[in-house]
Amino acid sequence: MLNGIWVGMIAISIFCAALTGRMDALSQAVFNGAGEAVQLILSIAGAMAAWTGILKIAEAGGFSRLLERLLKPATRRLLPEYKDDPQVIQAACMNLTANLLGLGNAATPMGISAMKAMEKHSSSRLTQGATDSMIRFVVLNTASIQIIPTMLASLRAAAGSASPLEILPAIWLTSLAALSTGLITAKLLEGRHG
Repeated sequence: MLNGIWVGMIAISIFCAALTGRMDALSQAVFNGAGEAVQLILSIAGAMAAWTGILKIAEAGGFSRLLERLLKPATRRLLPEYKDDPQVIQAACMNLTANLLGLGNAATPMGISAMKAMEKHSSSRLTQGATDSMIRFVVLNTASIQIIPTMLASLRAAAGSASPLEILPAIWLTSLAALSTGLITAKLLEGRHG
């Protein structure tokens, strides 16, 4: 579907440029956009490398293990169907820790393995659809509360922001509001899915 949308947009652009006699402007815009994209990727790569290094140091110092230990009781309460399954709880804690540290790319495989572990644990009881705990876990991932929004800070720095982390209070407030709303909605709609 998305590929079809992109092809449609490109075709419409070429058609309109040909119709108005502005093919040279279209060509120039394509090349300028490609150049700006490469510059953005390189500047983000540098910022991401710096933040990843800082977070690796924090991980080596035991910060992520500390976060995981702190998250375990909350994770067990949020995923009560799996509280006695150490594989599910550990994968979920690792996923949430990666999200808190702003490592969305690292959080994705951990989230997938947590969902697979939940599915495996529930396969005997699960006829169709997701369990309430699975839904709450997806809400946790979607809200993605971050202590340090690494990717967003990198994008702001690449765009020339003098202080890319000045948005932290707003990020914390909005993601906390999104998480609260999502969890309350999931609780109100428990048992109505599938």
